[in-house]
Amino acid sequence: MMIASNGDVHLAADDLGGAGGDPLLLLMGLGVSRFYWPDGLVAALIGAGFHVACFDGRDSGGSTHFDDAPASDPLTGLLRRRPLAYTAEDMADDAVAVLDALGWQRAHLFGISQGGLVAQRTALRHPERVQTLTTYAAVPSDARGLAVLRYIRLPFLVRLARMRQPAGRDGDIAAGLELLRAVASPDYPFDEDDARLRVERELDAGLPSGVRDSRAQARQTSASWHGPRLRELSVPTLVLHGEKDPLCRPSAGRRIAALVPDARYVELPGTGHDLPREIWSTVVRELRALAG
Repeated sequence: MMIASNGDVHLAADDLGGAGGDPLLLLMGLGVSRFYWPDGLVAALIGAGFHVACFDGRDSGGSTHFDDAPASDPLTGLLRRRPLAYTAEDMADDAVAVLDALGWQRAHLFGISQGGLVAQRTALRHPERVQTLTTYAAVPSDARGLAVLRYIRLPFLVRLARMRQPAGRDGDIAAGLELLRAVASPDYPFDEDDARLRVERELDAGLPSGVRDSRAQARQTSASWHGPRLRELSVPTLVLHGEKDPLCRPSAGRRIAALVPDARYVELPGTGHDLPREIWSTVVRELRALAG
């Protein structure tokens, strides 16, 4: 593990291997930590010639948390006119701080869900640092406030908000597994052993359960963006989206691809808001082709 710094904000990052390959930075989704990336997917990316690293965004995992800032829940945070603690530009600058710590002048970015949103904004704000951009299960950067809701399935958000598990480690594990089951791909078997491994290693690292920290998630969703529009994005872009994503409608991915010049859109049949092993080969092949 290494620590990158963006001013007073410290960012926990991991070099996952593949030194000498093409630099690839992974950006994880809302609230959860870098430990949620599937090991098998990371190994496949390394095998395809990538040097892979990942990090925890601010207010997640082992990075700086803004616990003194007021917050409520992710949906309320999304609808706020002003950010609760920081801006989306700050989050984009965090990714560049990680690149600096890794010694990477430029890198390929691959972000899932909220991480895909941060990746878009990093490429818009710092195009000279981004070789290619891949988003997965993400909303368009141009959508703000209420406009985001056209891409989100509100009944699913309500379901997530009603999830309740007891306090303590067993409850944290149950909460993580409940979330991963909820976002899982309906056409593929749910790998509970792999899911439990990812949940437990976050806790074993001494980190709080990101799944349960709705206040941190609210601070992330309230981070407003005032930067360039997607039509100004100048780096090669790949947009991946699950056909059966229960949280984020495929229309979100199609909209990103429609706005970004020359972007490629790939819709993954039977896939939800996760990364099941059945699609790893497709994801790796698409990233490798984009990088090439």
